[in-house]
Amino acid sequence: MQFSKTELSELLSQPKPLSLANVDLSGAELADADLGSANLSDANLIEAELIDANLGKADLSRAKLRAADLRRANLNKANLSGADLSGARLIGADLVDADLIGTMLSGVRLSDADLSKADLITADLSKADLNRAKLIHANLSRADLSGAKLIRAILSEANLSGVNLIGAFLNEANLSGAKLIGADLRWATLGKVNLSKADLSGAKLVSADLSEADLTESKLNKTDLNAANLTGANLTKADLTEAKLIGADLSGANLRWVNLTEAVYTRSTIFPDGFDPKSAGAIFTP
Repeated sequence: MQFSKTELSELLSQPKPLSLANVDLSGAELADADLGSANLSDANLIEAELIDANLGKADLSRAKLRAADLRRANLNKANLSGADLSGARLIGADLVDADLIGTMLSGVRLSDADLSKADLITADLSKADLNRAKLIHANLSRADLSGAKLIRAILSEANLSGVNLIGAFLNEANLSGAKLIGADLRWATLGKVNLSKADLSGAKLVSADLSEADLTESKLNKTDLNAANLTGANLTKADLTEAKLIGADLSGANLRWVNLTEAVYTRSTIFPDGFDPKSAGAIFTP
């Protein structure tokens, strides 16, 4: 059932924390509502207005929040595991330390949101807008971020192992110290990205744009960089052991103290003027 404005007011005036499991609040006007620590598991909040609402520590597991308006909402430490937030607006929302395991966030607007320390394992963030979002120390292991916008996002020390970032936009993002082991970054745009000391072991970077990227001291061993654009990139002390560099463009790149042991290249690979890949341990393949 749905509630009238009077019934909704009476419902929200009950002693806290509220018990609203399985309640139908679709389309409800809940801007500025205090729902901190409320039990909203399995609740229907489709297209609900929750602008500036307090949902800190609330249980929203499996809740239906499709197209809900959660701009600037407080979801600090909220449980959103298994919830459906497809197409929701979370611009400027506080999702610090939130549980978002397996959450549907496809096409969601999360620009300027704070998801630091959030748990996003296997979450669906495909085509999500995460521009300028904070994801410091967030766990995005095996999440789907294909086609997502992460321009100038902060993902330092984040866990992105096995993540799907195919065709994602990460221009000027900060991924320093991040774990991207086995990540799929094919056709991703990473211009001027900060990947210093990041672990990209076994990652797929085929046709990725890494122009002017900071890859100092990064681990790129066994990565597939075939046809990747690394023009002007800083690869000082980077480890590219057994990397694939067929058709890669490294013109103007800084390769000081780079480790290219058993990295594979061909005539189509472009190195900086005067650089001898063989002396760095690379293997030429006809």
